Amino acid sequence: MWLTWRAAMQRALYGESGFYLRERPSGHFRTSVSASAAFADAVLALLEEVDAGLGSPDRLDLVDIGAGEGTLVRRVLDAAGPSLRDRLRITAVDLSPRPDELPERIAWQPRLPSGIQGLAIANEWLDNVPLDVAEQASDGPRLVMVDTETGEERLGDPPQGADLEWLARWWPLSCVGSRAEIGWPRDAAWAAVLNRLSRGRAIAIDYAHPVDNRPMHGTLTGYRDGAVVSPVPDGTCDITAHVALDACAEAGRKAGGISTGLSTQRAALRALGITGDRPPLDLARTDPRGYLRALARASEEAELIDPGGLGGFGWLSQSR
Repeated sequence: MWLTWRAAMQRALYGESGFYLRERPSGHFRTSVSASAAFADAVLALLEEVDAGLGSPDRLDLVDIGAGEGTLVRRVLDAAGPSLRDRLRITAVDLSPRPDELPERIAWQPRLPSGIQGLAIANEWLDNVPLDVAEQASDGPRLVMVDTETGEERLGDPPQGADLEWLARWWPLSCVGSRAEIGWPRDAAWAAVLNRLSRGRAIAIDYAHPVDNRPMHGTLTGYRDGAVVSPVPDGTCDITAHVALDACAEAGRKAGGISTGLSTQRAALRALGITGDRPPLDLARTDPRGYLRALARASEEAELIDPGGLGGFGWLSQSR
């Protein structure tokens, strides 16, 4: 079946028996959440910042968008102090079935809640929002069509309307053979988060690229069983593409977001106390077990802020 990439991704990832309705992310790729509990500690520190900024309201929301197995919200709940824990309302948003081991007080639902007062965090969510791909031909840009069974591609019709407008503003094509991933569906998804945030902060975390340095041939990629594979939209693998977070930021501003910040995960986590610093050697003599625990933690933190790996993720922060 020949479809545009957006339709093919929607079908492969979220259609009947789609990849994300059937699979758990941890079986296929490594995320910051699965790499270390230190990531949840950083999110807790961020949540405490938001709480203080809101004046410690009677109800504080934590919404995890694209929650996977619910690991992040479980860890934050376990680490939260009694005062914060008692006021915390946690919602995990995901299309997959609710994990059996998830604590009852964590809500699990397929759609974003409204009236969020607190922190909404979308870690590697926007990169799985389906989008179309355009390729520059000799007579102008064309949408790329894909065979859903083989991954074979061919050029289709010229992009129209919103597709063409987005390309002109955020990813202009000029060289024949160059490609763009048309990101307005991600912009709309992010604007929907800001529209549901009444007070607090929203954070999007994903591999990203800026408008003045888009990749020549795009970033469409597949993952299966921990390995990079060809992005064949047959439902057997994850299909992802990096995010134009600068375009999402503009959409968020139009939806009412303020205090926009764009940074790297390395910078954001270091500001939240994740440094990767090794423990002092003296600790090895006075508390050998404590030293080994601290050394393991430092190694995990170093992975989270490695600029060539997880630390290279982009962070978009906006408030209301």
